[in-house]
Amino acid sequence: MSFLEHFKVLVVDDTTTSRMLITDALQEMGIRKISIAKDGEQALRMMMEQPSHMVISDFNMPKLDGLQLLKAIRSYGPTRATPFILLTGKGDRQLLEAAVSLGVNNFLTKPFTTPALKKAIEAIVGILK
Repeated sequence: MSFLEHFKVLVVDDTTTSRMLITDALQEMGIRKISIAKDGEQALRMMMEQPSHMVISDFNMPKLDGLQLLKAIRSYGPTRATPFILLTGKGDRQLLEAAVSLGVNNFLTKPFTTPALKKAIEAIVGILK
């Protein structure tokens, strides 16, 4: 079994189209274990119950936004070191500085390409094969 066959990614986004685009890109990379959360609260529950190996989360969501989710994940021992990629529709410097201060591993501005997402993941976990 290869690394990608057991690598589990949690995709968190409140829009169906974005979730589909991210999921399709991950599958194109060979990642098969993908969980979906429609908001930050659902994602946090899922991470507490059965942590994923990586979280890819939108910033702007109802209930818990991406920064609040990142902060909660970083404050819980079993998920503290989980790689986290934040997606945002705006290049807000303050948002990015806040994300860095909370320990985000990488970020992408929407819209993004599959190669850009792959590069962001590879910067954290190494070359995907």
